[in-house]
Amino acid sequence: MAHTYANLVYHIVYSTKHRHPLIDEDLRDRLYGYMGGIVREEGSSLMEVGGVADHVHLLVRSKPSLSVSDLVQQIKGSSSRWVNELPDRQETFHWQEGYGAFSVSESGVEKVRRYIRSQEEHHRRFSFKDELVTLLKRHRISYDEDRLWD
Repeated sequence: MAHTYANLVYHIVYSTKHRHPLIDEDLRDRLYGYMGGIVREEGSSLMEVGGVADHVHLLVRSKPSLSVSDLVQQIKGSSSRWVNELPDRQETFHWQEGYGAFSVSESGVEKVRRYIRSQEEHHRRFSFKDELVTLLKRHRISYDEDRLWD
């Protein structure tokens, strides 16, 4: 082929270190906007972002030359530095080391978007741990329960 054709959409999930509730309402919109800028700088697009005080969900359409791990590393590293440089920041901000990344077919994009938008409602009933285990099982990703929260 003379050109590259790809539609790479990922649902990416990661938490604050030790799942501390560091993303308050005041920070949330600013943080989400900043992460969107990072994604754009990497040549990709942030289709949806949402979460609660201790974790975020991103729906990203990625360019084919960018690995998911490089994208997540860039988003997490740059955004945590940015948060810690905010003049009104009281607490040190860190993301947990790991993350979940799940491929999304084009036919599933709207369903994932709605899911990400409903995070606050969702977490009135389910913990982040339950949510992550459900996502891992749904995507048939094996995991060690004892090491899941290291």
